[in-house]
Amino acid sequence: MRMSELRWNPVLEEWVVTATHRQDRTYKPPEGFCPLCPTRNGEFPTEVPAADYEIVVFENKYPSFRRDPCAPAVLGTELQPTAPSQGVCEVVLYTDDHHATFADLSVERIANLVDVWADRYEELGALSYVRYVLIFENKGDSVGVTLHHPHGQIYAFPFIPPRAAKELESSSKYAAARGRCMFCDLLAEELADGRRVVAENEGFAAFIPFSARYPYEVHVMPKQHRKSITQLSRLERRSLARILSTVTRGYDGLFGFSFPYMMIVHQEPTDGGEYGHYHLHFEFYPPHRTATKIKYLAGCESGAGTFINDTLPEQTAEELRAAIGRANEPTVARTGAQSSAQSSAQSSGQSSARSSADDNAGINGTAETAGSGGGPGGCGA
Repeated sequence: MRMSELRWNPVLEEWVVTATHRQDRTYKPPEGFCPLCPTRNGEFPTEVPAADYEIVVFENKYPSFRRDPCAPAVLGTELQPTAPSQGVCEVVLYTDDHHATFADLSVERIANLVDVWADRYEELGALSYVRYVLIFENKGDSVGVTLHHPHGQIYAFPFIPPRAAKELESSSKYAAARGRCMFCDLLAEELADGRRVVAENEGFAAFIPFSARYPYEVHVMPKQHRKSITQLSRLERRSLARILSTVTRGYDGLFGFSFPYMMIVHQEPTDGGEYGHYHLHFEFYPPHRTATKIKYLAGCESGAGTFINDTLPEQTAEELRAAIGRANEPTVARTGAQSSAQSSAQSSGQSSARSSADDNAGINGTAETAGSGGGPGGCGA
């Protein structure tokens, strides 16, 4: 039976998507038969009927959600209801170069990609049945990638997924109690501390969170209070492009190979609600804990929902800063109002990496150092 439907889990109070037709999706095709490459004359016909392209968006042939879904194939109950899996699933191709990765893209190409993300978020979010738009990328065999051509995906959900709902709940409670954005306060703490910051420019900061679940997990956050990519100014979008380039190139330099990860964009829902307390951010989940060891989601993570991190975020941040420095030379150390102990630590190699190579590309103006007016602003909820 090939079908797609939503099934409600009353124990966890969350929807599960059942999409059996996805078993038939293309799985690691041989060289020359990639469906995401351009269609060359006389060669394998692909999803893109053009000889070359820059960025392409099309609907997934094996979607988890459909614009016009069929009725559920199995009748649910009052306790365990079912619902049509109405939504949209899109594929975003970053480049026509099959062997490239996100880290290989120019800053200008990434800036164009940010514009595409904003356009798709706005258009899909305007659909009456879409409540949340999730933009993400899976990279590498170890995270389950089936097509290695550089691409990301967009899922337009008919509900707010559990992870986003939890973040909305916690940030709402924080704003109600303190009158401030929790994410702005988190970013301010990270910038003031400095030990876990791995990259920074005038518009964005990247850091390994204090409570990182993965050894080299990185969060990228705008310094100004923004709820979605669509709220970013033209200059902020260019700053975002630069720091995403900096982080992904640093990842590849960490162990000397193309670093696998999941990249997730967290934005406000599109259901028409008021989410002034929420804050746009990107999260990277790399599975590697060393060059040869993987952080698997085992019994404690999968069964109890509690992550165990075998590393110290302050130490992995130092390692990643060094890798970012090597990959994005020359670098500029952070400065600013910090304790003498922090300043001493920074002078011994714990300063956050800054990609002046990207700054010199002439996109989005000049670099600024932390502490020179570039801290989080507009934090009110």
